[in-house]
Amino acid sequence: MSAVNQRFTLRVSRQELVLIFITMVWGGTFLVVHRAMSYAGPFFFVGLRFATASLLLALFFRRHLRAISRLEIKAGTLIGLAIAGGYGLQTWGMQTISSSQSAFLTALYVPVVPLLQWLFLRRPPGMMAWIGILLAFAGLLLVAGLQEGRLALNAGEIATLLSTVAIAAEIILISRFAGRVDVRRVTLVQLVVASCCAFLFMLPNGESLPAMSMPLVLSAVGLGGASALIQVTMNWAQRSVSPTRATVIYAGEPVWAGVVGRVAGERLPATALLGGVLIVCGVIVSELRVRRKKAVPEEAPREG
Repeated sequence: MSAVNQRFTLRVSRQELVLIFITMVWGGTFLVVHRAMSYAGPFFFVGLRFATASLLLALFFRRHLRAISRLEIKAGTLIGLAIAGGYGLQTWGMQTISSSQSAFLTALYVPVVPLLQWLFLRRPPGMMAWIGILLAFAGLLLVAGLQEGRLALNAGEIATLLSTVAIAAEIILISRFAGRVDVRRVTLVQLVVASCCAFLFMLPNGESLPAMSMPLVLSAVGLGGASALIQVTMNWAQRSVSPTRATVIYAGEPVWAGVVGRVAGERLPATALLGGVLIVCGVIVSELRVRRKKAVPEEAPREG
């Protein structure tokens, strides 16, 4: 009789190793953004951050911009809108929550995707997705905290949860256009669009121009460079890395953000830390796939 062996496979490519490094950088940016809220409004800072990244990319890739195509403009615009929504809401939320808490809540976009696919595309989640969803939801309860037996979310937490939809759209759009566009040109377009949208969002948020200071300038330049590096790398790596594999790698982002926040003095309650662990586990589990392989029956020993 043949037996069925179930095993999980793990192979890491060069592109995936680069994404792991980028995820470490990405996680470290949460604390910088959180500190920058003391010097500027959230949407102004996001706009300044991506404007700086745009200028850096334009400087390095100026020779390649003349051949830009309509598809690259379209792709960059759509991705840029998603980036503006995701980073804008996430940064706005960090006015009232810590950088570590923001990072853990942001990671919820991964297990929520199967639910959205079920709702809009009639694709029910598989077993692993359901397990991931339950783990992530339990983690959300612990990170946000229960008050009088119910989930009590403040404005910052709600905004961060809403940002996860835009962040999921960003990764899906990058994968959709990967391999069909020039990474340098499409990245520049998306950063310019994200910057312009963020500056426009200042109006409904009632933000005014802040006084320029050295901490604000250094934060904008540092995060602008990090954003340029992150976006170029994501567009390059996701040519060969599937959205599923990419999102599992990105699950490490809140872990690195939590480590940096801890070193900087942030102290989340033990229950919130446990919730963060459950969210990360839910993210990873929701993207795991069990590979079934039929074992070859052993030959009977020969006589003689």
